[in-house]
Amino acid sequence: MEDEPLGTGGALNNAAHLLSKDKSFIVINGDVLTNLNPIELVEALRDDIIGAIAVIPLPSPYGVVTFDNTTFKIIEFKEKPRLSDYWINAGIYAFTPKVFDHLPRQGDLEKTTFPELASRGLLKAVPFKECEWISIDTYKDLEDAAKLLKSLSFNH
Repeated sequence: MEDEPLGTGGALNNAAHLLSKDKSFIVINGDVLTNLNPIELVEALRDDIIGAIAVIPLPSPYGVVTFDNTTFKIIEFKEKPRLSDYWINAGIYAFTPKVFDHLPRQGDLEKTTFPELASRGLLKAVPFKECEWISIDTYKDLEDAAKLLKSLSFNH
């Protein structure tokens, strides 16, 4: 429990006593639903890498129209595609306990820790091109997540 909001970095720092003895650990944002394999993040950790971040192609919230640049004739419509030229933080991370030396007492990983680790070459991106992923921020996202859960098969 937090007496005052600590942010993602402060909250993780608050759990140091539980995680600092482990070789590595996984952190997942609570508003993310995905089927990506977080073990790939753990496998990306090495002596010179403190953290690994899952990244996915940017999901477009809109349909995209492709057309010929000369004739302007429409070629195709793609409904809410993933924009493979742009990558976003998927909200899933693997860390070694060394990350606790870089966490704020209060504040967010994304604004404090990640820029610092990246500037020192201690952070790695692990791209996931083929996975289901949704961030649940609105009621519509919740509806989309329910549809996604129905469509996924968890019987392996």
